[in-house]
Amino acid sequence: MPAPLTMPLPEEPVSGGSAARGTRPVGRTAALLRLLRPRGRARRQEAALCHRLSVDLDGCRKELARWQRHTDSFERELTRVSFERAHLLAWLAALHPSSAAISPAVGGRHLLSLVAGDQQLSWWLLPRDLPLFGHVRRVEHTVHHLRRDGPAALEQAAHIRSHTRLLAMEGALFAAPVRQQPQVRPPTEH
Repeated sequence: MPAPLTMPLPEEPVSGGSAARGTRPVGRTAALLRLLRPRGRARRQEAALCHRLSVDLDGCRKELARWQRHTDSFERELTRVSFERAHLLAWLAALHPSSAAISPAVGGRHLLSLVAGDQQLSWWLLPRDLPLFGHVRRVEHTVHHLRRDGPAALEQAAHIRSHTRLLAMEGALFAAPVRQQPQVRPPTEH
């Protein structure tokens, strides 16, 4: 077995100069390139690799299309939920007309605040939702600008749950019992 080369091989001089042969390598370099050039098996392996990469690329494109469909579906659902949230907040503001107010905030958003159960509640509103809140008074600044994340949001959610339970119990206590109407049997034919 030949010893490994530690230095580059020198080019063998060619009679007539390198201009006569063009830019093709000659001598030992040419022999090494012929030795290292892919032969039939290497070309088949290259072709198989290219085919596998093409199949992988097609698979990735299909996966991308599938995830894009999921993303589009989630975006449609988020738009629907945002639309419904805005309508429910407008309805809630209509139920509390004396305390409901909208104040401008930083970044083009507005803050809806109202008092329910002796506690101030607030929600961010997008500019596209403002036409739903024509019935709510506008103010320059609210007293409490609550952050919509962290402890304040958790406290607000807990207050809404407890207030909802109280309203449900109150409704159950003061609801008039429903009287059942006697069932009238249709006349039977003889």
